Amino acid sequence: MGNQSSYALFTKMRSYAAEHHVPIMEEQGIDELIELLQRQEPKKLLELGTAIGYSALRIAEALPDAHIDTIERDLGRYEKALEYIGESSLESRVRAICADALEVERAELDAPYDAIFIDAAKGQYERFFEKYERLLSDNGMIYCDNMSMHGMTELPIKQVPKRKRTMIRNIRSFREKMVEHPRFHCELLAVGDGLLVCTKK
Repeated sequence: MGNQSSYALFTKMRSYAAEHHVPIMEEQGIDELIELLQRQEPKKLLELGTAIGYSALRIAEALPDAHIDTIERDLGRYEKALEYIGESSLESRVRAICADALEVERAELDAPYDAIFIDAAKGQYERFFEKYERLLSDNGMIYCDNMSMHGMTELPIKQVPKRKRTMIRNIRSFREKMVEHPRFHCELLAVGDGLLVCTKK
């Protein structure tokens, strides 16, 4: 991988994320997601929520035939992601886009995608899903992270910090709707911070 080993780069990224309070996927969660993706073998992926590019690069390394588009609205994080992508040997297969995922035009994207990974603003998952499910290939799958939100989705709402209650209500509502979704079969996995796996019926 480029000028340094993937192990060294990923270690550096984890340290940066911890130091600068950038949320990246928990190790158990990313390992499980990669295992599911290796089973699925998608050729084109879309990630909503690049942060510093950690999960996109981990996925690209684990799936050597896959191309990944990843969207990040925070300019600072996007620029850091570009830096790390440049340090890897994966930049020909990972394309970062600086934009609000709810405002991106289809023309900017390489749709359809075989897999879509939603890991952006937690209170907006329902809107993300509605916008992007139409960009999925026939056998495509959608993966949604943070369905547990560090256990907060299981707490009585009064025990959730006030500033997070709207987000937690939105995640709960999204989870409930997905169970009943007319076009998708959804399974909630208790790995990492809670991973929802949605397959077209």
